[in-house]
Amino acid sequence: MSIEVVAYDPSWQDRFEKVAAALSGALADGPSASIEHVGSTSVPGLAAKPILDIDVIVAPEDVPAAVAALVRIGYVHRGDLGVAGREAFFAPDDDPRRHVYVCAAGTLNVRNHLAVRDVLRRREDLRDEYAAVKLALAADPDMDIDTYIARKSDVLQKVLAAAADLTDAERRQILSLNDPSR
Repeated sequence: MSIEVVAYDPSWQDRFEKVAAALSGALADGPSASIEHVGSTSVPGLAAKPILDIDVIVAPEDVPAAVAALVRIGYVHRGDLGVAGREAFFAPDDDPRRHVYVCAAGTLNVRNHLAVRDVLRRREDLRDEYAAVKLALAADPDMDIDTYIARKSDVLQKVLAAAADLTDAERRQILSLNDPSR
């Protein structure tokens, strides 16, 4: 299975806003939520897999209500997929292609997503280095997703080192999640 990485598409932001509006509508009578565009498609100029990553961030006690709200509008709950504090979903359609997660506020997973996005938005040097690694890995037709994630770890550690709010221990924890061989 090959990995597709494409040049940045400015329409990703508009597509995110469309999905965010639907998610906000679903949550209107429920828990207060922050809907965040994360992942590479959220960084202007960054090559990415053409799939939006969206975190619906709620207070920990509001996770069940947020999960129920998304299920009501057609999202299929997949469980936490081994990541505590994060509930994954299949979207009801592929327009746009997306990964949607309900996340408990303050968790390392959320802080990681926001830190990577924010650093890459401010640091063109790291954005370009990250893009070069992703494009090189995707050029291998035999690349699988687990190897792709693991081999991005070194550059992501550089990105996370530029984030002020993550400790060394937290960066090591993220590294071990992305590359279990370390």
